[in-house]
Amino acid sequence: MIKKLRKMLKNEDGLTLIELLVVVVILGIIAAIAIPSVGGLIDNSRQDAHVANAQTMVSSARLYQASNPDATSVTLLELQEGGYIESMEDPDGGDYTDASSVTFDTNTAGDHTVTLANSDGTIFNGVARSNLSRDEIQ
Repeated sequence: MIKKLRKMLKNEDGLTLIELLVVVVILGIIAAIAIPSVGGLIDNSRQDAHVANAQTMVSSARLYQASNPDATSVTLLELQEGGYIESMEDPDGGDYTDASSVTFDTNTAGDHTVTLANSDGTIFNGVARSNLSRDEIQ
């Protein structure tokens, strides 16, 4: 009897085709669940990068406004040429255009509105600094 068991155990060389098929199906199910959620993470990180770029632009515009108190707005290009900000990388892979600007709102408590545009279109259009978020991206 023991000899028979040992002989049967020695004949177990690998996986059967059914076992291999079950493993492939399970991996396919896991991939089908995981891939869409990873795609959402990538989109959210791009949107967060746009928000961070807009906030950086507002901070640089405040420095510009301190040096130029009569200014009512400033473009991204003026901020870069004046040394207030270094070039910003567009997370969508393009470049921010000359339409990107910050407008100084003198009627409220120092709030600024941001217009941020890239070659694909406008990302933020006249959004107040205090409202910059993923939800405001167009």
